[in-house]
Amino acid sequence: MNPLLSPRYWPSWLAVGLVRLLGLLPFPLLWLLGMGLGRLVGRVALGRRRVARRNLELCLPELSPRERERLVSRHFGYLGVAALTQGLVWGASRRRLARLVQLRDRERFDELRARGQNVIVLLPHFIGLELGGAAFTALVNPGMFMYQRIRDPVIDARMRAGRMRFGALSVERQDDLKGLVRKIRQGIPFFYLPDQDAGWRGIFVPFCGVKASTYPMLGRFARLADAVVIPIHARYRPWGQGLEVIFGTPLASFPSGDEVADTTAMNQVIEGLIRDLPAQYFWVHRRFKTRPPGEPPLYPVGRRRMGESDG
Repeated sequence: MNPLLSPRYWPSWLAVGLVRLLGLLPFPLLWLLGMGLGRLVGRVALGRRRVARRNLELCLPELSPRERERLVSRHFGYLGVAALTQGLVWGASRRRLARLVQLRDRERFDELRARGQNVIVLLPHFIGLELGGAAFTALVNPGMFMYQRIRDPVIDARMRAGRMRFGALSVERQDDLKGLVRKIRQGIPFFYLPDQDAGWRGIFVPFCGVKASTYPMLGRFARLADAVVIPIHARYRPWGQGLEVIFGTPLASFPSGDEVADTTAMNQVIEGLIRDLPAQYFWVHRRFKTRPPGEPPLYPVGRRRMGESDG
C-alpha cells in the first residue's frame, strides 16, 4: 500500500483536492476571494503580522506607521490571492496560462538565448513567483529550480509535480552543485531565489540598509557556468486582471570576482524591485533573523504563539 494513502494524510489530500477545484474558478473571482481571505487571516495571524510590520520598519523607514499598516493589510491580501491561485500552478493548461499571464520585455531573455548564452534567472520572493514560474516554464523556456522539501509528503509531492509538469528540472539543496553548473552550461536556465535568511552559511551584506545574512552563490554560479544573470519578477495585476512576468535588464559587469561586491549588487537589484512593488514582496519571512556577532536581535524574543515558526 502506498504510505501516502494512509488516513493520517487524508486531510492533506483533501486540501490538495480543494486547491485544484479552486483553480477551476475564474481568475477575477479567485482574486476577490483571495484578497478577502488574506486580509482576514492577516488580522488573526498576529505573529506573522508583527514580522511583516517589523520588516517594513527596517526596510521602508520613510513610511508612517499608518502607511505601513495599510501596506501590511494589502500584503496579506496578496498572500491570500497566491494561496487560492495555487491550483492554477498545479493544473492550468498552457492556453489558460497564456491568457492570464503577460510577459513584459521577454525579448531581453530571448536575445540572450539567441546569442547562445547560459542564463541564470534572479527570481526574488515576490508573492506571484509560483504562478509566474509556471508561466515561464510553460510559455518561455523550461528551467531548473532548487527545491527544499516540505514536511508534509503529500503537499511536497504535489508542489514538486506542479513545478515540473512543463519540463522543469528539480535540484535539491543537498545535490551535487557541480552537476547543477554542468546543466547551466548545457543551456538550461537556472532559477535562483536568493533573498531569504542564510543563517551562518551566508555573508553579511546590506539589504535595504540593514546587514542581512545572504547566500553568496549567485556570483559563483555565474562565474563557474559562464552565465549571464537576468532579474525577473512576477506582479499580480489589480482587480483580477491576471499576472505579469517582468524581465529586467541583465546584470552588467557581473560577476566581478569580489564575493561581497557581487552579493551586495544582487541585493541592490532586489531592493529596487521592492520599492516599485512593496505590497507584493514576501514580508512575513524573518529576513534579518541571523545577526552579526554581538548585534542584538531585530525581532521580539519571547515565547512563540501557536502557529508561529522560525521561517
